[in-house]
Amino acid sequence: MQTASNRESLELLQGGQAFFPALIRAVDAATASVQLETYIFDMHGAGAEVAQALLRAARRGVVVQVLVDGIGSNPLSSEWQQKMADAGVQWCVYSPVGAGLKGLGLLMPDRWRRLHRKLCVVDRQLAFCGGINILDDFYDPNHGKLESPRFDFSVQVAGPLAAQMHEAVSLLWWRVQAGYSARRRNLGAAWDKFKKAGYGGRSDSVVQGPSVGAHAMLVLRDNLSNRSSIEKAYLKAIGKARSEILIANAYFLPGRKLRRALMGAAQRGVTVTLLLQGTYEYFMQYHAARPVYDALLTSGIEIHEYKASFLHAKVAVIDGRWATVGSSNLDPLSLLLAREANVVVEDKAFASQLRERLCAAIATHGSRIDPAAYSQRPFGQRLLGRVAYALMRVGIWIAGQRY
Repeated sequence: MQTASNRESLELLQGGQAFFPALIRAVDAATASVQLETYIFDMHGAGAEVAQALLRAARRGVVVQVLVDGIGSNPLSSEWQQKMADAGVQWCVYSPVGAGLKGLGLLMPDRWRRLHRKLCVVDRQLAFCGGINILDDFYDPNHGKLESPRFDFSVQVAGPLAAQMHEAVSLLWWRVQAGYSARRRNLGAAWDKFKKAGYGGRSDSVVQGPSVGAHAMLVLRDNLSNRSSIEKAYLKAIGKARSEILIANAYFLPGRKLRRALMGAAQRGVTVTLLLQGTYEYFMQYHAARPVYDALLTSGIEIHEYKASFLHAKVAVIDGRWATVGSSNLDPLSLLLAREANVVVEDKAFASQLRERLCAAIATHGSRIDPAAYSQRPFGQRLLGRVAYALMRVGIWIAGQRY
């Protein structure tokens, strides 16, 4: 299904089974450029198929630039390094960690500022934004084979918004390239790349926002001029909500402002429903969220846990007309530290389609948390949640002292 306004079109893609074929088709049709950013690029299954499409594009003369996160993505094997080099794929690692430190990276708060965006732009005309990594739906690097696919979304964009995404991806690419040149003391090359990155007048602030007459906008989060842009977009929409707020989020640990906004909406009669991760994945994110559930449940917010597989979505629908699809979780790592990208849409048809998918997931794979039973959970579970929450807060504070 597509929705359109003026020159812009959007298509909602659920899961890798829809996203990867669409991405590969786009890359195979590319004539000039492919720019890809992702937290995880894994070469199992569908990931290898995407990599092969990138190789094909580069071999026919398309400029292919790939930026992956230094903790999220494992180093390329020697075989894949050779393939990428031979084809001419430009592969770059954002904030790499030293050999042997990758496993400890997420235990080091000064390493928590990551590239978490999932963006791809093809020929400056077609783009993808969402929560889906280049990672097969039925495989997890830490858990192996999955019986059911991850629950996640991406949006395919054509029109003015794709051009804005091209600008955003290009800016970050050249900033990272300039940093590499500067560390190698190649100051001439670094200066040329700094200029391409827009230092001295160009920033992410001018490449995001709505196009004239458009019904969708790109919202970026970074640690410079857009530190709270995604959180503000949520707060604005929640503050205007009159009937329903429906949020699906993988790692849900909102700050005080978002919690108050959600509880305030519930108290003024808005139906607030959260679909959250119900399958244990990471200790910190899973347990640290538990202490905030009490206040949310007490205020009348419904919480459902997704049980079929890993829930990786970062989406929301409000009042059947406002929707967002992106990479940003509602937790401190995303809202305070990581580079993130969301598309915000104001379109009833698009919002309705996303809402239907979320309601179906809740009905078939959701388990509602009973407020009374939750308030009586064992002391050990309460303690584990408090410890994880405290560790998260301390880690965020330490990471924040470096900037």
